[in-house]
Amino acid sequence: MPSASETRAAGPVDTRRSPWARLTTLELDAVRLTGGFWGARQAINRDAALPHGLRMLETAGNLDNLRIAAGRTRGPYRGPVFMDSDVYKWLEAAAYEGANARPNDLASDITSLIELIAAAQQPDGYLNSYYQVARPGERWSDFPNGHELYCAGHLIQAALALRRARGDGRLLDIARRFADHLVGTFGPGTRVATPGHPEIEMALVELYRETRVRAYLDLALFFVDQRGHGWLGPGRYNSSAHYQDRVPVREAVELEGHAVRAQYLAIGIADLFLETGEQALLDALTRQWHDLVTHKLYVTGAVGARHLAESVAQPFELPNELAYGETCAAIANVMWNWRMLLATGQARYAELMERALYNAVLSGMSLDGERYFYVNPLASNGRDEYLSRGGCRRRDWHLVACCPPNLMRLFASLGHYVGTRDSSGLQIHQYAPARIATEIAPGRRVALRTESGYPWEGNIRLVVDEGTEAPWTLALRAPSESADVIVRVNGTGAAAEPDPAGYLRLLRTWRPGDTVEMTWSISPRCVEGHPWIESTRDCVAIERGPFVYCLEQADHPSARVADLAIDATAPLTSERDPDALGGVTTVRATGSQLDTSSWDGKPLYRTVGSAPPAMRCPTQLIAIPYYAWANREQGPMRVWIPKA
Repeated sequence: MPSASETRAAGPVDTRRSPWARLTTLELDAVRLTGGFWGARQAINRDAALPHGLRMLETAGNLDNLRIAAGRTRGPYRGPVFMDSDVYKWLEAAAYEGANARPNDLASDITSLIELIAAAQQPDGYLNSYYQVARPGERWSDFPNGHELYCAGHLIQAALALRRARGDGRLLDIARRFADHLVGTFGPGTRVATPGHPEIEMALVELYRETRVRAYLDLALFFVDQRGHGWLGPGRYNSSAHYQDRVPVREAVELEGHAVRAQYLAIGIADLFLETGEQALLDALTRQWHDLVTHKLYVTGAVGARHLAESVAQPFELPNELAYGETCAAIANVMWNWRMLLATGQARYAELMERALYNAVLSGMSLDGERYFYVNPLASNGRDEYLSRGGCRRRDWHLVACCPPNLMRLFASLGHYVGTRDSSGLQIHQYAPARIATEIAPGRRVALRTESGYPWEGNIRLVVDEGTEAPWTLALRAPSESADVIVRVNGTGAAAEPDPAGYLRLLRTWRPGDTVEMTWSISPRCVEGHPWIESTRDCVAIERGPFVYCLEQADHPSARVADLAIDATAPLTSERDPDALGGVTTVRATGSQLDTSSWDGKPLYRTVGSAPPAMRCPTQLIAIPYYAWANREQGPMRVWIPKA
């Protein structure tokens, strides 16, 4: 008989019955964010972003495309080939927001969309408005870029979210009809194929976890096994690496090609490992992860250096102003590292999740929740858009609008990523005010409350509300940015040395009222990049806690941001400003400003020594968290600051 925890609904990833998971995901209702930094972001997502997103889906034509496919109206198809996927991501976000125990009025909108999707579905289960409206009779004709399987994956994930979060199985019935159509269309002895844009793999594994229908897991593995043989062809970018089709997945040693596609494939492979235990899959992922973090990762946690093909680049090729850093790639970084954490129990994956969340992900949405970055550069000249999907202003929507609803679904489900459990007890990976209640074993329910000033302050306080008669281990991820962690249990000091996995483990019989306090120092620091990263050479970036900081023109009215330099040897100071940018801690540094007047009216180049050099004068630098830039007047920005 399943335990009480196994009968409760799951979150986006359900490893409760995954035989190769080191850590088990908690139930959907096990974690509730109760305030703090991420609680505020969830409220903005609920109150502003989700209503705005639904309006944009109407304006951009996503819903009309489905109406035409359903025969409810007539007209031409509008937008890119993958417009349906944005509707599904919005539905997933709306579903998980409904599970956050906050009032919302999305139920009627959800019902209307489900009825529309049902009306658009073909009798054989197929569903894709682009191929039903714009290219009827041409289904499954463009695997590299047709996005049919990609859209199907997002449909499945939305359907699972609605079933788990709201107990609504209507969309799951639709999704399973489509999934069964896929099982009957592709596989050994039928039709060989693999998607140019991975997504379906992780969705099929999750559908297997929900239904225990083995055919869904087998199809996901089949799609993965077809890769690496050049079947997708070089395509528009003249490289099979763009589609992760250059080498078989088990032989991969580097992350390459389209940044989102590469990581979505890694997510699906990680899910397959969690269900099959095939070590070659995890080994390949570990090699690719190390390639990313040692060669190709931005300091913000962003992934993808090139505008051309939206791709990761060569090792150490990490330009600043020309950085792509697509928001969806940062979200994929979080999703991939979550699976790696579940598979290994290693804190380094939770740490990278944190870096991406607080910087490369959060920067994608404005403070008011209604404007979005597709591209997240690490420097800007402050001018209007000068590269495709780039620039210094967020947009209320994009023609390619994958990022906004992707942010919405992640923010709505943030509680899912706070903690896990295993046979020893409960693990806390991300720090935020929350209520956590789960079973650590059948019949052994525990509950605790967390209070925290993080990310601005280094502290977390946990109060046990429900304990058990037998001892269990509470594991807290050790903050990597500080070596002076202090842990107290009921006011008495406790061992604070992290174990090899990076966690502080407290084993005892926990009673109601027991309190754990963990404190550590958070202070600003200068970091430097590898000498082979040309764009960061002789520069430093400022970090404080999980945040990467930047200089923005709005804080330096008397100097051009490009003319500023920092004294990296001088102390940095912090100052809490509750009125700035929704309430942030700024960092002040000693620096200098370049006087370029000796170049006025002169040619672009000149012989060294032919005129006095440009001089520098002292000035103070004010840095803000990177995620908050471009929320004031338009102007330049930079993360990496030259050393004076």
